[in-house]
Amino acid sequence: MNLTSTEFWFIPTDILMIICTVLIIILATLFLFIIVLHKTCHTISMMLVANTCLTTLVLGCVSLSLSLFTLENDLKQVYSEDSLCVLRAYLNYAVSAEFMFSFSLQALYRYITVVYRTNLYWQTFKCQALFICITWIFSLTYPVVFIFLHNITYNADNQICQLPLGLSFSLFYGVFCIYLIPVSMTMFIYFKLILHIRELGHNTMIVHTLIRVQRELKMVQRIIMLLNIIVTIGVPYGIFVFISFFTTPPKYHFRIAFIFTDASILIALIALLQFTDLLKKSLVRRFRQQPNVVAAAAGRT
Repeated sequence: MNLTSTEFWFIPTDILMIICTVLIIILATLFLFIIVLHKTCHTISMMLVANTCLTTLVLGCVSLSLSLFTLENDLKQVYSEDSLCVLRAYLNYAVSAEFMFSFSLQALYRYITVVYRTNLYWQTFKCQALFICITWIFSLTYPVVFIFLHNITYNADNQICQLPLGLSFSLFYGVFCIYLIPVSMTMFIYFKLILHIRELGHNTMIVHTLIRVQRELKMVQRIIMLLNIIVTIGVPYGIFVFISFFTTPPKYHFRIAFIFTDASILIALIALLQFTDLLKKSLVRRFRQQPNVVAAAAGRT
């Protein structure tokens, strides 16, 4: 391979990705901290939000490790992988899938509370925790095939270990597991919920039941908006995948794609706070309490 010197924009973009992933880690940790400490957040729906935050935290740590490795090699102008390169790629694929599935689980719970409101077991902590475990098991096991087939390779131009872009089973399989399954599942739930509400519209419904159903539909619509943010901002990766089916993608495609991917996760995390009223109120309440505590301590001294 003909390796050139480090491009002028490598270091700034490496630092930008590091800043982005650090912010992701800080926000995800803060949200988890609020959910754990505030009893008002100890609900089934907030448990599913906590799963999303935990997944985002792990994904942020993996992305930070990827960015630090890239920055170190760019600074040293070293073009070789380390012993953890393949492991980072495996974790990146695994946690990315769970990140997308975490939104599907939130939508599924909203659907269950509307359509199967009399089936209390499906709405229990035990059942929803089981769903979380199933998605984690699937997400952690599906990329194992990449390891066995030795599909994950080191790309020296982009200083990263990833599946090479192009027509291959592994790439189709990865896209299917990370994006197509969870996104299709969430969209299916959304349309099923709309059909259910239309069916109820033909029947006589008491007001509070209709309001509750519409509230759950609104929450699913917000989840769809979060997925739209992730998919829309992360569209460069999809474009490069599509290009690779016909020709060679740009030389630094992974560098460009991962900038947008990290940005989409950060923006989605901020939007999650905006859309989750209970989390937002608990966070505001927590920060409002801090000045009062400081003032009370100062008064005693």
